[in-house]
Amino acid sequence: MPDNSPPPHDRGKVLWDASEGASRMLISSIDRWTSALLADDGIDMPFMGGTGEVEATIIAKSSGILAGCAAVDHMLQIWAGSLQISWSHGEGRSIGAGDEIATIRGDKEAILALERTILNILGQLSGIATEAKKWSSKAPGQIACTRKTIWGLLDKWAVHLGGGLTHRLSKQDAKMVKENDLAVMHPELDSNGARISKFLSDVDPSECGAFLEVEVREEKEAIMAAFTWSEKRMIDGCDRLVIMLDNFDPERCKAVADELSEMGLREHVVLEASGGILLENLEDWRECGLDVLSTSTINRGTTPLDLSMLMNEN
Repeated sequence: MPDNSPPPHDRGKVLWDASEGASRMLISSIDRWTSALLADDGIDMPFMGGTGEVEATIIAKSSGILAGCAAVDHMLQIWAGSLQISWSHGEGRSIGAGDEIATIRGDKEAILALERTILNILGQLSGIATEAKKWSSKAPGQIACTRKTIWGLLDKWAVHLGGGLTHRLSKQDAKMVKENDLAVMHPELDSNGARISKFLSDVDPSECGAFLEVEVREEKEAIMAAFTWSEKRMIDGCDRLVIMLDNFDPERCKAVADELSEMGLREHVVLEASGGILLENLEDWRECGLDVLSTSTINRGTTPLDLSMLMNEN
């Protein structure tokens, strides 16, 4: 039977804490992305404040999950410290069409110059959080994004706010052995299954970061990986191995999960599927006995949440 403990793919706490806010890692990412967005919009120096003060309101034109407030706060602190923003809704909260999200007060030139970047940040990240919520509501604790991102860690933060799993935050965050890794690994061995077994026998789990994952393309590779790891785990007491079933359909995934259970190997692994997973057939995937369903669909190509900023009349 599968281990009842949650999969190790939830790295959101490394980025964000509901009571403490953004971590240093996330703040660093926010700083890099907001600086780049502003530079592309021709802004290369902070606004020092002017003589004309105005007030503007950010309004939601569609419903969804709000994300990106901390990114806007950080950007304003660095680039327009004289502006004051007051949020009516918090990070990760549901918003409806017509809701007033925030009020900004201060120098009119700064507000007008930053308007589009503020709305782009909130719209893009809220769109991701909203999409992640759709998926995670259907498969709680199972839906994970991938490293196929648009805005790096900001995408993963938005997925986290929408209830999804972040997966690994960077290549170094957790060790994942994929097809290209296997292609250059142990050339003396004549199959990927043999290479996977050799790698797992030799690897030091303490040097793998948050978790260790191997990608397999065939059922035999999954069984060889699980068997090798079960022996290592019983001797060394290491954590479960994540096995990604790459481009398996639900039926093949279920067959692998069932066979591993029959062999007494299921408890030693976390099974993840990736490739061809769609929102409309999510129920088929949920019923095939896997722990994690990873997809880039929840953060790439999503529709930004529709928001606007309106100047308030004096």
